[in-house]
Amino acid sequence: MVRETRRVGAYGVCEDAGRVLLARGSAACPYPGVWQLPGGGVEHAEHPAHAVVREFAEETGLTVEVTGLRAVLADVTTFPADGVAVHTDRLVFDVVARGGEPRPEPAGGSDELAWFTPAEAAEVPLMPFTAELLGLPVSPLPPGLPRALPAEQAAPPHPERRLRFGAYGLVTDPAGRVLLTMIADGYPGAGRWHLPGGGTDPGEQPVAALLRELVEEGGQLGRVVELIGVDNLHNPAALGPEGRPLDWHGVRVIYRVAVDAPTEARVTELAGGSTARAAWFTPEQLAGLPLTEIAAKVVPRP
Repeated sequence: MVRETRRVGAYGVCEDAGRVLLARGSAACPYPGVWQLPGGGVEHAEHPAHAVVREFAEETGLTVEVTGLRAVLADVTTFPADGVAVHTDRLVFDVVARGGEPRPEPAGGSDELAWFTPAEAAEVPLMPFTAELLGLPVSPLPPGLPRALPAEQAAPPHPERRLRFGAYGLVTDPAGRVLLTMIADGYPGAGRWHLPGGGTDPGEQPVAALLRELVEEGGQLGRVVELIGVDNLHNPAALGPEGRPLDWHGVRVIYRVAVDAPTEARVTELAGGSTARAAWFTPEQLAGLPLTEIAAKVVPRP
């Protein structure tokens, strides 16, 4: 039986004169000889933007500054030797080098660094997400890959910790109204108005998850028009479903979503009980509305 697990990774696109910096997997990683954007796993409670800075310093020797969030995507890889299927949510940032000297990390994840033009990158084995981000065809990995997971990834999750990755939307219609959902009683933030969205399912892309949640929580069909950013939530004493505190880490990406043909907002049974109501609000109606923290960051107020 295959055990499913989740992880969040942060990666950076560092460009110079039309070339992008890539790192080659070392013998210590599951993909030796395969090139990818520098980066790696987000640690518990760590903001993904901080993680990519840390990972760049460890893997490349460079000090980088994050200038934006370029893309978010997900993939699933099965490791037969470990009996584990890993769903990885990958956040890809634009970064600029501010110091340091390039050098690989042979004892860690990379044994060589190089700058590539897109044409040059197309000639080497690439991780699928890296090929996709560079606008190149996704090719099969070399035979025999991936190898076994590193011990820290193969281990069962910490019993007192929870990781949740979600996708949320600032949803508007042609009249400039904003769609919000009210959190139901018994859930954190009950009574406050929230952005439509929620956790992604295993194997699900964040955009697909958001559009699914928009139907379930608001009864609307939308289209994603822009990636706004990422919000990091850490609550070391969140009340879990078992009724005891859990060390909770939530990573939430936020998109701008347009609903071209709005209908009356309604919650469907598929919402799962966490959403009490859904409603459209004019800009004037948003004033004084009790909002969740993530909604307050992006909802325009008069």
